[in-house]
Amino acid sequence: MNNLPSFYDASYVVVNIENAIGIEGEELKQATQDLFKQFFVDTATWGLSYWERYLNIQTDISKPYDYRRTVIKSKLRGSGATTVAMIKNVAESFSNGTVDVIENSSNYSFTIKFVGTLGVPPNLEDFKKVIEEIKPAHLGVNYEFTYLTWSEFDNYNKTWDEWDSLNLTWDMLEIYIP
Repeated sequence: MNNLPSFYDASYVVVNIENAIGIEGEELKQATQDLFKQFFVDTATWGLSYWERYLNIQTDISKPYDYRRTVIKSKLRGSGATTVAMIKNVAESFSNGTVDVIENSSNYSFTIKFVGTLGVPPNLEDFKKVIEEIKPAHLGVNYEFTYLTWSEFDNYNKTWDEWDSLNLTWDMLEIYIP
């Protein structure tokens, strides 16, 4: 309305048309922004199914977006020749933490040790499927998880009453970080 002559301000028809254009323009802006988000794995929602189809990944809409994103990212990172660095890169995309990949050449296997996060990372089953897909067929794979050790437990210098007051289950205590 600001760009129209002032006598249109009194026109019911023009005001309604301008309001309708404003509403539609805002909806178009939001739709465009949402579409743009689908171009990137980290912000995609409904576009994840397109990414999965492109990468030949089975779509499971019952899984949370974050789980689906980790599978997509690992598939994108896992193309090319399989190296220790590539396996490490894929593993870190799933665990959201640091991992060590330890080669066991004499046993024709390697171990993926999760050192950046305590406990079993979420979405482990999908992670195992991706590793099976990218690793050479003749190599076995082992998984090693990190938990709170007794020496780390003792270093917190808490009394048993203080530990009790935290109301932690044993599983919660194994991955406790203050």
